[in-house]
Amino acid sequence: MGSGVRVALVHDWLTGMRGGERCLEVFAELFPAADLFTLLHVPGSVAPAIERRRITTSFIQRLPAAATRYRQYLPLFPAAIARFDLRGYDLVLSSSHCVAKGVRVGPDALHVSYCYTPMRYVWDLYDDYFGPRSGSGPLVRTAMPAVAAALRRWDRRTSAGVHHFVAISEHVARRIRRCYGREADVIHPPVDVARFDVADENPGEFYLVVSALAPYKRIDLAITAAGRLGRRLLVVGTGPEE
Repeated sequence: MGSGVRVALVHDWLTGMRGGERCLEVFAELFPAADLFTLLHVPGSVAPAIERRRITTSFIQRLPAAATRYRQYLPLFPAAIARFDLRGYDLVLSSSHCVAKGVRVGPDALHVSYCYTPMRYVWDLYDDYFGPRSGSGPLVRTAMPAVAAALRRWDRRTSAGVHHFVAISEHVARRIRRCYGREADVIHPPVDVARFDVADENPGEFYLVVSALAPYKRIDLAITAAGRLGRRLLVVGTGPEE
C-alpha cells in the first residue's frame, strides 16, 4: 500500500489478548503507520504491536469502573463509536464483533470490516446473555428487550456504511447475510503454526476443544456430545466457566 495512504484500524475494546486481538495484532503489523480507535483500552493488556499504535479511545474510557465492567455500558456503545472522527483516512479497517463496524467514515474512504460475528448478544445468542437462565438480574431482563431491539436496528442500519464485509468463517458469513442482508467474503483468521510441534508418540484418540470458557462458546454442548458418544474430550482454556 502506498506511503501516502492513511489507514485507521477500529477495534471494539482492548482489555486482553483473545482471538480478535490476535487478528488485530496481524493488522497492526500489516499497517505499521495506522492509527487505532477503540472504545476502551487497558494499558498493557495487549501485544506490543498493538500497544505501540497511536490509540484513541472513546468516552467509555472515562466512565466509572469501565476497565472491568465495560459490558454494562453496552447501550452507550453506538453513541461512543459514532463520535470518532475518521475524516482524512483513505482506508478504515474495522475489526468487529460488537460495534466497531458502525464507525462513521469520510466520504472518500473505503471501509472494510473483518467481522468475527454480528453482535451476538442482541441477535441469535440473546437468550444466552439475557434470557431467564442467563443469570442476569430482573432489572436487566426487564430493560433488555427494548434495548436489544434498538441495538438490532442500529446494527442493521450501520451495516450499510461498510463497503466490504470479510467474515472469519462460512458460518459467520451466513450470520452476516441473515442479520444484515449483506454478502461477505471468507478469510479465515491467521494461525501461528510455528508454535506447535507434532508429537513423537500417539496420545490416543480424543476430541480437543481450545477456547475461552465463556457461555456463548457453548463448551457444554461439546461435553454433552462427547459424553453421549463415549469419547474422551480434552478442554483447554480459561474464563468465567472454569
